[in-house]
Parts: sequence; structure tokens; C-alpha cells
Amino acid sequence: MNKLAADNTDFSEMLREHQDDAHHGEAHATPSHSIARMREEAGALAPIDCERKRLIHREESVRQQSDAFRGIRTRLLEMAGETNFITLVAAVSPRSGGSFVTRNLAAAFAFDEAKTSLLVDCNLRYPNQHKALGVEPRTGGLIDFLEHPSRGIASIMYHTGVPRMRLIPAGKSRENSGEYFSSFRMRAVLDSLRCRYPDRYLFLDGPPVKGSPDARILADLADFVVIVAGYGRDTPASINQAVANFDPAKLAGVVFNQSP
Repeated sequence: MNKLAADNTDFSEMLREHQDDAHHGEAHATPSHSIARMREEAGALAPIDCERKRLIHREESVRQQSDAFRGIRTRLLEMAGETNFITLVAAVSPRSGGSFVTRNLAAAFAFDEAKTSLLVDCNLRYPNQHKALGVEPRTGGLIDFLEHPSRGIASIMYHTGVPRMRLIPAGKSRENSGEYFSSFRMRAVLDSLRCRYPDRYLFLDGPPVKGSPDARILADLADFVVIVAGYGRDTPASINQAVANFDPAKLAGVVFNQSP
């Protein structure tokens, strides 16, 4: 029996049981409580460390880049109104910079002290967010939890060095990822992660649209979709073809990116 299709009711019970785990700075709380003042186990990254990791920060040296991501943040917040949301970021093609944009968009939301962001690496074939952020996923990631939910959701949430920003890495590499993303368990995880805290915003780092159906599957789980086009890499025809895969009502826009 497919591990993801089995025992849906049991999985829901496990998710509720373990979502209160006091782990990685998220102590027991009710769904209405804020997590904007989450405890940081280690100090925040210095600006020079952020730049090494290709992350925006608050200093003047990256003001232009930071303002660009703040602009995308404003666009998403205008579309959503008063509620928090899940955003899928998907590149048109490989090496167009989708992971770079997802990571920095999550950081831009975490800049707001009234908000927290959760970055979820959903590129199961080529996961790299944990490497980019210098995180060692010792207790596993998304796929490990979907296959073994008894370990608890908090065990796969890691500090990033950016205050109020957490990472769920992909976990075990998988070729056939569609079965995970279309599963009851995946939807239950995302719904719980968003609904539990009203100031938490989720960002799914999806695989490229070209060559895989996974981004389209993930779009069904998201409220908004941001498409990333590689500047000088993706043609207008390929961008239009990628955009056509998604519900126009969810499409927040296309980001032209120069960083691979």
C-alpha cells in the first residue's frame, strides 16, 4: 500500500499530537498565538554572512535587492488582504534562480517583526535550500516526515540565522515526487502549518515548470504562484508557456532574475 495514501485519519491525529512539540524554539501554544517573537537558538547572521549565503539584509549594501523583494512582498499582501497565505515559487526552467528568489522572498517577510516565514524545499530531485542556508538536516526533512509522521512536525523545522524565518528541507531525494505532493498528508501538513499561526507565511520552493508536473501539482496547494524567469535565459515563448500552466487568479506575477 502506498505510504502516503494509507491511514489518513491516523496521520491527522499524529499531526495534531506533535504540532505542539517544544522544539526549535516553538513552545506550546494555541492556534491564535503569535510566533513573531520566536526564540533564536543562535545569533542572527551578520550582513557579511548573509551576502555569502546570497541573502538580503537590512544594510545599505543590498538596498536595491532588498527593495525588490519588499516590492514582491507588498504585491502578495495586497492580493491576500488580512489573511496569511502559501506562496509557490517556481522557475520557468532549471538555473533560472527559483530557489534564490524563494529564499529571499521568505527573508523579506521575516523582516517584518509582526510576521514569520517558513521556507519549504519542495524540489525533491535537486534540493538545495539547506545547503544554501548552511543547515544540516540531522533530523530529516519534509519527505521523512510524510513517511514517518510520528517523529513530529517540529523535528524538521530548522533555524536559518534569519530571525523569524525557519526552513523545512526536502529530506530524502526522490525521483517520483508527484505522489507526495498530491497526497492527503501533504495537504494536511501545509494546512496545519498555515492555520496554526496567523502571522506565519509559507513559501514553497518548487521545481522548474519545464520538464516536470510537480509545480502544477504544488500550485493546487498554494494560494499564490510566483514565476521566476531567468533574465536572458528564458524566452518570451517559454515564459508564456509556463504561465499558462497556472490558474490566473493565483498568479501574482513573473520575476525576472539575473542570479542562477
